[in-house]
Amino acid sequence: MKKVLIINGGQNFGHSGGRYNKTITENTLEVLQKFENVEVKITHVDRDYDKNEEVQKFVWADYIIYHTPIWWFQLPNGLKKYIDEVFTAGHAKGIYMSDGRKPENPQINYGTGGMLGGRKYMVTTSWNAPATAFTLPGEFFNETSVDNGPLFGFHRMNAFVSLEKMESFHFHDVEKNANVERDMKLYREHLENVFEKELKPELV
Repeated sequence: MKKVLIINGGQNFGHSGGRYNKTITENTLEVLQKFENVEVKITHVDRDYDKNEEVQKFVWADYIIYHTPIWWFQLPNGLKKYIDEVFTAGHAKGIYMSDGRKPENPQINYGTGGMLGGRKYMVTTSWNAPATAFTLPGEFFNETSVDNGPLFGFHRMNAFVSLEKMESFHFHDVEKNANVERDMKLYREHLENVFEKELKPELV
């Protein structure tokens, strides 16, 4: 039995009601329920949570799936707060032990003190920006991908606690040109393909 923790970073803030990431979370659960050898837990960061219980969920999980909107080119405040609180509470309790360096040679091995080795993570993001803003010459992101640009720090954060990256999925143009049915279909196919590969050794 493989265990998956889904973290819904959608929030009700400003003009955002968090509905889009709630829909993504629901689709993720529906896809994962097709696999009989998967157990799922879900955390909604806009609801009350116990940081120590969340630490135990990270330790429990084999896979972590983050769903997050992007606000002002960064993680939204509620998800950032969740990570700050939970990862800090996880010091020496299963998330990370140290930054990995040793006093005798502090110039090397930074970022090697994570405790979540053997686990993997995936992230989805939702953007007002169209995909072409990242790919076309002269457009806003200078041909830099979501993962190598705005999410660079997010991915290094997960590497710091020894999580291994799986292929991301990014939803674009969700305000001015949304096609929810199309995008959810593409995402479900992506998720099915990823987990069929991950769970293949255990499929009967």
